[in-house]
Amino acid sequence: MHRTRIKICGLTRAEDVQTAVAEGADALGFVFYPASPRYVTPDAAAKLIALVPPFVTTVGLFVNATLDEVLSTVAQAPVSLLQFHGDETSEQCAAIARAVNRPFIRAARVKPDTSESDLLQCELEYRAASPLFSGLLLDTFVDSYGGAGKVFDWSLIPEKLAPRVVLSGGLSVQNATGAVALVRPCAVDISSGVERTKGIKDAGKIRAFIDAVRAADDI
Repeated sequence: MHRTRIKICGLTRAEDVQTAVAEGADALGFVFYPASPRYVTPDAAAKLIALVPPFVTTVGLFVNATLDEVLSTVAQAPVSLLQFHGDETSEQCAAIARAVNRPFIRAARVKPDTSESDLLQCELEYRAASPLFSGLLLDTFVDSYGGAGKVFDWSLIPEKLAPRVVLSGGLSVQNATGAVALVRPCAVDISSGVERTKGIKDAGKIRAFIDAVRAADDI
């Protein structure tokens, strides 16, 4: 049986971190983008990361941050994986990851006219740019950067790429089982779909989402 990995992103509170861990999340995301309603300061994130047990991945989400900003943030909040979610080039991602000495994932924002070849080429470009590249996170293209709760057309994902991607964008308790059963991604990433309000998670929704993903794994 394939076990889909689950990332809960946009965590801001200790109780939400503890709930996500207790319910079996594989990764926890912390947003270091000041314009986001889910933004956490490096100091606040450090306190949350201290609650995370071994073998749960902590992810720092950055949007068009400078090298110095990422270095400073990771020095305070030692996340284990970087997520670039802005307009960074493959060269910029590679340089920052190398300087910080962390693996990274790259958010690819999928538009209605994105083709399968676009996504395959994107993965090839980043894999060629850095040995620290871990994979693509596929999100829906919107004017803002992430957390918009919008779904893209999952049929655009090439079948041979799907087992290596993190599926994001508009996932919810209601559509998680169908999404995972259709795409069969390596992992899923959810933020707004398990929230009570922006930045405040709902324990019941976290539990139900994880159960919905596991239901797809059993199919």
